[in-house]
Amino acid sequence: MKPNPFILLSLRNIHLKPHSTPLSYLLMAQTPMQTNDSNPPEKHDNSLRSNQQKLEEQNDLLLSSLDYPGRALTGESRVEYAWTYWTKLGRPKFIVAPMVDNSELPFRLLCRKYGASAAYTPMLHSRIFTETEKYRKEEFTTCKEDRPLFVQFCANDPDVLLEAARRVEPYCDYVDINLGCPQRIARRGNYGAFLMDNLPLVKSLVEKLSLNLKVPVSCKIRLFPKLEDTLKYARMLEEAGCLLLAVHGRTREEKDGKKFRADWKAIRAVKDAVRIPVLANGNIRHMDDVKECLDETGVEGVLSAETLLENPALFAGFRTAEWVSESERAGVDGSLDQADLLVEYLKLCEKYPVPWRMIRSHVHKLLGDWFSLQPHIREELNKQSKLTFEFLYDMVDRLRRTDTRIPLYLKDTPSETRPNLTDEHSSAPTIAVQI
Repeated sequence: MKPNPFILLSLRNIHLKPHSTPLSYLLMAQTPMQTNDSNPPEKHDNSLRSNQQKLEEQNDLLLSSLDYPGRALTGESRVEYAWTYWTKLGRPKFIVAPMVDNSELPFRLLCRKYGASAAYTPMLHSRIFTETEKYRKEEFTTCKEDRPLFVQFCANDPDVLLEAARRVEPYCDYVDINLGCPQRIARRGNYGAFLMDNLPLVKSLVEKLSLNLKVPVSCKIRLFPKLEDTLKYARMLEEAGCLLLAVHGRTREEKDGKKFRADWKAIRAVKDAVRIPVLANGNIRHMDDVKECLDETGVEGVLSAETLLENPALFAGFRTAEWVSESERAGVDGSLDQADLLVEYLKLCEKYPVPWRMIRSHVHKLLGDWFSLQPHIREELNKQSKLTFEFLYDMVDRLRRTDTRIPLYLKDTPSETRPNLTDEHSSAPTIAVQI
């Protein structure tokens, strides 16, 4: 049973720093709602609503007034805080996963326009982030529309991680620790999923942030081969101060997402084993998968990575032809294609500059199927040692002049229920899908 997010934190479990929170606010939080049964029903309902609103306002005040929640909270009160905080963010369900060189600001904003309700930054290297100003300026950018936001770091030194995290905490909603990267570079650098071999170090990383940051700590993990070990791992992270857990349903050895299906049953077991919010990662190709994952795992939200790279409009209900089933009668042309999305992305890149290697990567991911039909245009792109926006816009025009178009599809539904797209290249989410 999940805690009521509007129940305020118990005074006996909050160890206040001097002058950090006015005692009167905490005493108000302890005061039960008073109702007058002699009032007429309408006045009684209004009174209840008014008191509920006051409780919510007091809760927000308490959230903002605690200098270091992790240091102040323990046990049940920490769990209450985790759920209250998640609810305050709107309980986002559709989330852009962290992707090295691919979940940068312009791409996050594009995904948000098409239904994503939260996003992770690419994994940032904590040591390089603390030491190199150029790295910080190029690899981490954000804006006011880019929330809720998880900033993810890889690390193996608690002090270095804390120094890096303190630089970003004013601009994000969670600082996330990457405990799931299975690549060889993570093995060489002793971070990501390879810290699963050193759980005391993992615990010290989480505790260091939990006790010293003003924003909550989240962790993204992979599964151990044995479910029992995964559950112990998740509980340890929760006890160390992690307030949100994202679970990739594959082991460290299962790197190929096309070869190995994510284990949703294991994610469900993690969800049942801990008391904090849990997110699921793996097997998300379209919105039917999103609904099925939420139903089977019981998690609070789902992350998508590879599928979003080819189809940033995934969370708005669009899908590529590969995932249109025969039963859907080939689906409905959604009047949107990947070239449209690339143009929107490029416009966002002009507004929020990022390294050209990131842009080049997105061009290939978005137009891969188009290039297979027009390989000579891909060859021209590959010959460009230095890209320009002028070249890329012209490339899209040349693709269109060849009559190449690969549409994105919607399920065959009445037109009045389809997403309503705008022509604005806005960073604000304009499309929502209800589940």
